[in-house]
Amino acid sequence: MSAQPEHPADSRVHSIPHTINAIGDALTGEQRARFYGEVLAAEEADVPTVMRRWWCAAMLHSARGAETSRANAAAGRNLVSVEDLLEQVERQAG
Repeated sequence: MSAQPEHPADSRVHSIPHTINAIGDALTGEQRARFYGEVLAAEEADVPTVMRRWWCAAMLHSARGAETSRANAAAGRNLVSVEDLLEQVERQAG
């Protein structure tokens, strides 16, 4: 019997459901409070726009290594040019 997982670990960021509760749960305390405040204050027609903006923030926050990446960017360490980043994305896409 092996202790190895049956399937390799998935390194992709898993999508957060596009619901108010799921978005709120994925945000940090201060962000969560601002998100709920904006959703509650928004006109009905504007709620999807508020949700989309905060959903994007929640997805970025949940990416593996996001905290380290933000700290490196703030300190000017390990920066990657846009051209290099696009090349990496194109290589990964095949």
